[in-house]
Amino acid sequence: MHSEIIPPVPSTMEKLLQDPRYQFWLLQLIGWLGWVGLYVIRDMYWGQPLSRIFLLIIDAIAGFLLTTGLRYVYIAVWEKSANIRVITAIIGSLLISWIWQPIKNYSQFVYYNDFTEVEKFDKLDFGFMQISMAYFSGWQQLSFFIFLGWSALYFGLKFNRMWQKERRRSIRAESMAHQAQLRMLRYQLNPHFLFNTLNAISTLILEKETNAANQMVSKLSGFLRYSLDKDAMQEVDLVHEINTMKLYLDIEQVRFDDRLKVKINVNDDVKDALVPSLLLQPLVENAIKHAIANRFDGGSITINASKFTGDLLIEVSDNGPGLVLSPGEEPVFSGVGLKNTKERLKELYGANYSLKFLPVLPHGLNVSIRIPFTKKS
Repeated sequence: MHSEIIPPVPSTMEKLLQDPRYQFWLLQLIGWLGWVGLYVIRDMYWGQPLSRIFLLIIDAIAGFLLTTGLRYVYIAVWEKSANIRVITAIIGSLLISWIWQPIKNYSQFVYYNDFTEVEKFDKLDFGFMQISMAYFSGWQQLSFFIFLGWSALYFGLKFNRMWQKERRRSIRAESMAHQAQLRMLRYQLNPHFLFNTLNAISTLILEKETNAANQMVSKLSGFLRYSLDKDAMQEVDLVHEINTMKLYLDIEQVRFDDRLKVKINVNDDVKDALVPSLLLQPLVENAIKHAIANRFDGGSITINASKFTGDLLIEVSDNGPGLVLSPGEEPVFSGVGLKNTKERLKELYGANYSLKFLPVLPHGLNVSIRIPFTKKS
């Protein structure tokens, strides 16, 4: 039941950066420009003329286009088995390197205006193989590993994106299940409370206490309207929660009149602390059921809220018969309310909460809840 946070609207650039198609073209451009940059640094170190950058740009453009075509081949085999994808990557890298290497060699022949190797093979009439070797000569293995590395990077990024997508889907599904669980626990309180209240109204009508029954119906309407204004997944500030409890207590006051006495003490520094909506209702209802309803002279309920070592501490105490508990033992309740309270706290805060039941001297029960202290941002 955390406060709803409206995520910021992403800008056009952010949307583009999250688009896989845009990411591919951006990485292609950066990758091949980086390749050009590395060779420029190498040529500067070796004293090669900077005009060779045009030759490198031509080679990079060819590599850019060839790897783009390779991408569509990989898309076509993406749904195939892992073996087929690996074989396709190896063969594709080899074929592309065979195409790219002659382009690199020929561009160097043009740049240096030196076709002696080709002419020599042509004059000797060694045939197609020898001429081809002139075009394929050079670091053929290096070209192959460049494209094999490109292929590995392509598949690695694609698998990573797929894993991230599955992870987001899993987190979203887990969050939806978490919210559904919280809503279920939250909405179980209303039928439980309504059953008890309508039962009391029915009793008042049977006893012909129509004025009291009418007051109870009016206050019940106000309580439901007030409590349902807030979404079940939202947290509310403590003042709102206390006001909701006052409406609930007004209903019970109609039933018990002066048999029910309530004291509420909330420190000023925790009034704006966030708490799960209707957190107090089952605690107060339990106190009324065990400490007030079964006693002729009624009893009192005290609600305290304060800050304790950086956390929010809420206590609901009564002067009823209390419970006999062994150290470390938790009470067993047959009702829905307190069970749901514990489950809701567990869903919301994990291990970062406490719910304790302690005896009150000379008699009574104290229920204390300790949760992280947070405010609206």
